[in-house]
Amino acid sequence: MDERGPCLAILLVCVLAVLPKTALAARDCHYLTATGNPEYPPYLWRDPDNPRQLIGANADLLLHLGRSLGLEVQVLYTGPWSRAQEEVRTGRIDLMAGYFLTQARQQVMDFVMPAFLHTPSVVWVRQDSVFAYQGWADLQGLKGGTLVSNSHGQQFDDYAKAHLNLEAVPSARQAFEKLLHKRNDYVVYEQYPGMALARTLGMDPLLKVLEPPVASEGLYLALSHQSPCNQPLLRQQLAQKMKAIVDGPLPAQWLEQNLERWKKQQKNAAQP
Repeated sequence: MDERGPCLAILLVCVLAVLPKTALAARDCHYLTATGNPEYPPYLWRDPDNPRQLIGANADLLLHLGRSLGLEVQVLYTGPWSRAQEEVRTGRIDLMAGYFLTQARQQVMDFVMPAFLHTPSVVWVRQDSVFAYQGWADLQGLKGGTLVSNSHGQQFDDYAKAHLNLEAVPSARQAFEKLLHKRNDYVVYEQYPGMALARTLGMDPLLKVLEPPVASEGLYLALSHQSPCNQPLLRQQLAQKMKAIVDGPLPAQWLEQNLERWKKQQKNAAQP
């Protein structure tokens, strides 16, 4: 009796057992989830008409990518910024819709090149603040505020860890409130989301931005290493489409459109 027959049969069963799972995973990946910082207009913020969703320039980018690749993408509110990062890190959510690139983050996510937008991170202070500022060194000896798990680029992050006293809090609103209550001397936060938040909270007459920015970093799409949809073909497709998008006018248009969109929403919300 040829003993190869049973061995080949067993091998065939094993192969067939694997192939359907692979095919099923591929079919399931027509649907992707994404999240991001919900306090980040005009890049991202919660949809007033559907608070479970995030809208903004970054969301428009992802929806456009999804349509281009024949994928369904939902940009979901998953909680504050620190929670959103945890959801993507663990793979419960597939994509981060706008992330600064750092060495630590590259250990848990694949970044889609190139960056689709850039945003400056700046020093926020009270209007009555008098300390001189020309660069990072001028922040030494002062007490600053930032957000939990936030980054302002690898170089500034490394400098801040070595030389600055930064207290991390869960939300930008809390950081600004601590600043106005004189519990901090300054806050490091992105310029445009900070302007939007200050205007929303009625803080804009009380705060000002110091020049120059501490950094101007690219916003990237990042795919969790733990996502079952993180496959070479998808990463390649996302990178190809991203390059085509960045080479055109769409990112700037989305940013301008969503700035106006956010302003209109704030105006409508303020009306009785």
